[in-house]
Amino acid sequence: MIRVEGLSKTYRVAEKQPGLAGTLRHFIRRRTRDVTAVQDVSFVIEPGEMVGFLGANGAGKTTTLKMLCGLIHPSAGDVQVAGHRPQRRQAEFLRRITLVMGQKQQLLWDLPPMDSLRVNAAVYGIPDGVAQRRISALADLLELGEELTRPVRKLSLGQRMKAELLAALLHEPEVLFLDEPTLGLDVNAQARVRQFLAEYNRRTGATVLLTSHYMADITALCSRVLLIDQGRLFHDGPLDVLTDQLAPEREVVLELEQPVSPEALAGLGRLERMDGCELRLLVSRDQLTAVVAQMLERLPVRDFEVKDPPIEALIGGLFREGRV
Repeated sequence: MIRVEGLSKTYRVAEKQPGLAGTLRHFIRRRTRDVTAVQDVSFVIEPGEMVGFLGANGAGKTTTLKMLCGLIHPSAGDVQVAGHRPQRRQAEFLRRITLVMGQKQQLLWDLPPMDSLRVNAAVYGIPDGVAQRRISALADLLELGEELTRPVRKLSLGQRMKAELLAALLHEPEVLFLDEPTLGLDVNAQARVRQFLAEYNRRTGATVLLTSHYMADITALCSRVLLIDQGRLFHDGPLDVLTDQLAPEREVVLELEQPVSPEALAGLGRLERMDGCELRLLVSRDQLTAVVAQMLERLPVRDFEVKDPPIEALIGGLFREGRV
């Protein structure tokens, strides 16, 4: 459904010194430099897949999405989406995709969403009866009712985002490009949007490429992730494989019947914290089963829990440490 090979994008930007003198010199002799936003990115997404696209700010995520939608042309490489080359912006291609950007809106601010939906239906050539059935079905899934008849400016942020999703999906696209669809939403609104996207994918088999700064979006919806940094793709695979690579240890939390000495913990992993009867140890994943068995045998264990470190902490640390 989505095939990307050697995709690159380079921008030429002007360099200007500050102040009036710099401005005058810039008019007379303009200096430029090339900035690479995306470099040699390749991947394939099969029909029906939901794939997360992760990276720090400025890593190249949004630029890549815009090239996949045909909004900007690549400097090099080949892209095919739903059998089309996006940069040609053919009508049939545009009917088969949609792009939702959390920081931008397509609904008219002073009009009710229903008016914008009628405009979208006319643009895509959807008959009135068909459009009304689709609006009703999507509104049920999104839990939208009288909100569709109120001006957009009077809706909450969560209601606006759900109405944006309805507008973006009215023409039943096969490929969804979602750029921060839960940006700025509260926890409950985020959960409802995630639930809707999962249900829409299940019902329609749509292909979804999702970027988000909220890791809960990725972990809830995507079993596969693409990880990009400084324009280069350096991971393409299952989310749990990425977690294993970034965190080879798991955390074991023990609650004991009585305190023990640190010597009693020899060979049971790396002690992270010891607070009376509560212990936290880091244990290698490949030794976890054997070590937990030893803990239960050697220590007066009242309760224990094995935890994975939060994925957002792992990836955040990865970018902070420059390990990409």
